[in-house]
Amino acid sequence: MATRRRWQFIHGQVAWMLATILCLALLGSLTLELFFVVSLIGFLVVMELTAPFTVTPAWRARLKWIVGLGLVVFAYIVVRRILAILPPEVFG
Repeated sequence: MATRRRWQFIHGQVAWMLATILCLALLGSLTLELFFVVSLIGFLVVMELTAPFTVTPAWRARLKWIVGLGLVVFAYIVVRRILAILPPEVFG
């Protein structure tokens, strides 16, 4: 049972990331930052959709570390974007 859910998770994440690359490429806005953000959203969605109802397997407990790291990188991207938008007078 756990192996089936693990494969569902892997297949779902790979499908999401391939669809993300295809859509962003078709829209002409494929950047590493945007790909990362949309993939992180997909990771969180797939993680919730494949979550078991009763017992959490050990491999799913380790996903919390990946989520945490992803959120730190996401925060870094957001701060960089905000700093790029703000005029230089704000800092001086």
